[in-house]
Amino acid sequence: MTDVRVLLLPGRGNSGERHWQSHWQKRQPQYRRVLQQEWSTPERADWVAALQAVIEEDDRPVVLVAHSLSVSLVVHWAQRHVGPVKGALLVAPSDVEAPDYPAGTRGFTPIPLQTLPFPSVVVTSTNDPKVSLARAEQFASAWGARLEVAGAHGHLGADANLADWPFGHDLLDELVRNAAKT
Repeated sequence: MTDVRVLLLPGRGNSGERHWQSHWQKRQPQYRRVLQQEWSTPERADWVAALQAVIEEDDRPVVLVAHSLSVSLVVHWAQRHVGPVKGALLVAPSDVEAPDYPAGTRGFTPIPLQTLPFPSVVVTSTNDPKVSLARAEQFASAWGARLEVAGAHGHLGADANLADWPFGHDLLDELVRNAAKT
């Protein structure tokens, strides 16, 4: 068993029972979901503070698993904090700067475009309604992340019916193995 903590960071609305993050948490109960006070109208400062509080609980290495809006959470967190984060799986980043992004989030724009201080993998879909493939490529390049295209699965959430999503979990396993070596 590895001493690396895996923190699951759901997007707006949390991840329901059919979401791959929930499947992973059932399969691996040691994975911890970072809970937010407000899921519908999130504020960046609150989400960053909640993530920081969980990271500070323990000094073991951490790998973050972010979906949707929480990808922005990770890049905002990384601008202001340091800690034992050794990797991040950044799945289906939402383009919060897009004109058609739903109202209700506060403080998540502009999206930071600086290199992340830890290895990361951006996973996108060829038909994600919340981010174009070109924009996901731009994010990955700016963040110094490897880009993985998972096919045509929409926003890679519950509606994609990915269940345990082995493709994504293999990427996470790679990040965890590498974090355990550092």
